[in-house]
Amino acid sequence: MSKAEYSYPEDEFDVPSNPDVPRGVHRAPRSVWSRWWKFLVVLALLPVLAFTLVNLAAQDGNLPSLPGTSSSPDAEDEAPTDTETEGEAPTDTETTPVEEEPAAPAPVMETPVMVLNAASIGGLAAAQAEKLTAAGFTSVDTGNADPTEDVSTVFYTSEDLKPTADLVAQTLGLTTVTLQAADEPGITVLLVSDPEA
Repeated sequence: MSKAEYSYPEDEFDVPSNPDVPRGVHRAPRSVWSRWWKFLVVLALLPVLAFTLVNLAAQDGNLPSLPGTSSSPDAEDEAPTDTETEGEAPTDTETTPVEEEPAAPAPVMETPVMVLNAASIGGLAAAQAEKLTAAGFTSVDTGNADPTEDVSTVFYTSEDLKPTADLVAQTLGLTTVTLQAADEPGITVLLVSDPEA
């Protein structure tokens, strides 16, 4: 349809306000520069921003360090110089084996343990013997005795029985463990009161 055949009068949309601006949906093609300048600005500013952030983090000391490197800038100053180490004896780079102390002997659960009731409380020795049996001791006997001590005591007959005597005392809640020489090896528990009371 040509303009001559157009039967409607012109209105404000038909009159161009600026003759240099294209009308309608068709626009003039944009230049390459107008399409790519935003991306070029981002590519130029991104390294500058990253460099600035890394420098700020380095000044605050927040950068992680790699294994074997020092995180402080003064670490090189702290390394000894040749003149500082001249008077010192050279150190052997080979490691010398450290002598380990012998481990304490383990408690021997087959050690004979005699639990003596010196408190005149019925069934006290049997109740404590049951605790020892439940803890794993395999040779536990009971009996009665006269109170020869002021506190309940665990007696052991030789130094090698000390760990076992300590375990007996710990199992029964007693604190006094004493070495008492005897002909037969073993452990004796003298109860002058109820440990649970």
